[in-house]
Amino acid sequence: MPELPQAFVSRVADSLGEALPAFLSAMADPPLRGLRLNPFKPVPEGCLPGLGGAVPWEPTGRFLAADSPVGSQPLHEAGACYIQEPSAMLPAAVLAPRPGEKVLDLCAAPGGKSTQLGLRLVEEGLLVCNEIVPKRAQILSGNVERLGLTRCLVISERPDALVARWPGGFDAVLADAPCSGEGMFRRNPEAIQEWSKAHAAGCAARQAEILDSAAALTRPGGRLVYSTCTFNPAENEDNVKAFLRRHPDFSLTPFALPGVDAPEGMATLWPHLYPGEGQFAALMKRAGDAPAFLPPDASLPAPDRAALRTLSAFAPDAPHPDALLGQTLTCLPGCPDLRGLRVLRRGLHLGAAKDGRFVPDHAWALAVTPPALPRVSLTEAEARRYLAGETLAQDAPNGWAFATVEGLPLGWVKLVNGTAKNHYPKGLRRNLSARREEDL
Repeated sequence: MPELPQAFVSRVADSLGEALPAFLSAMADPPLRGLRLNPFKPVPEGCLPGLGGAVPWEPTGRFLAADSPVGSQPLHEAGACYIQEPSAMLPAAVLAPRPGEKVLDLCAAPGGKSTQLGLRLVEEGLLVCNEIVPKRAQILSGNVERLGLTRCLVISERPDALVARWPGGFDAVLADAPCSGEGMFRRNPEAIQEWSKAHAAGCAARQAEILDSAAALTRPGGRLVYSTCTFNPAENEDNVKAFLRRHPDFSLTPFALPGVDAPEGMATLWPHLYPGEGQFAALMKRAGDAPAFLPPDASLPAPDRAALRTLSAFAPDAPHPDALLGQTLTCLPGCPDLRGLRVLRRGLHLGAAKDGRFVPDHAWALAVTPPALPRVSLTEAEARRYLAGETLAQDAPNGWAFATVEGLPLGWVKLVNGTAKNHYPKGLRRNLSARREEDL
């Protein structure tokens, strides 16, 4: 790791005092890895190499060996897990969404915290994931799909644009704001080269704007979690205190999770005190009590009867689609008004009805509740060939089926006269020989 900036070390010394040597020693240690298991896609633990002990503050979190190849395994592509740094699991755990709530992840890419929130909703309620940068929003949408979330809306908008559309619309809001990244110095040495006092000050100003938008989107009586992956008080505690002065209807709320106790409503995970990288989280509650209200969407056309008949013939147990996004039949109960918004994903994408036949969407294969259709079991070697786009020989009746590994669907195949034609999306096909590491 490159040498830490002296201005950074001096500022941390002011915060830690005599604990500075312990902090500097911890910063010289290798970064810790972790992952979250998908409770809706369980597999035997022996199938995921390198799993360690439990991450205290996240029930589905596990530490992961530094040399674990789990990110390059077919089960990863099936959505059995999400590789995520252990401390990064804290903010969503603090927000603690409950089934049936309307939840917003305001700065959501690449999707670690979004998928953590979505899996806690247990397919009840609504999760809106927003990412202002379009390319990062595409990565976010892909991770939402891979983990199988079906009650999730993925959009790409400025936070203030959402305020104009959905004020007070959410029971719980997560604002995991872009920051100076000091907490990632061990994991991403490039962040050290990019660090400067001026950059941190610019981040603090941008975070204040994001927090103001997050406040307006939280209903009276709702919860707001503000988080960063930095140690800088100007971006953390000072920003929260300034926010509370601007918004006296919000107050800090104590929280306690296994391994983390925050009686003042704010916690900083320092690497010499907690197993993971740097993370800050603050829990605030808005005064009052009013239901979260989102105006219903009427911007998209409903599927016609012919399309519904085609879908029903394909899978009689299919959920009822309520709108077309382009040519794709989608299903999202409680979808809010989408007029003028850039929408990447609207709930569950079922597929498209074309000339009396139905072509299923990849998302439906990965959904936590896939339809009752035939399955083709693949060995790991076959699964790798499938993910690379190869056609496979399969002695099975003709028709659409899932290609599965350890019982989990990877995607669709169409069986024709002993051949499984590959319908894994071309944009996702790849050789798994290189390990893919998820971000925060």
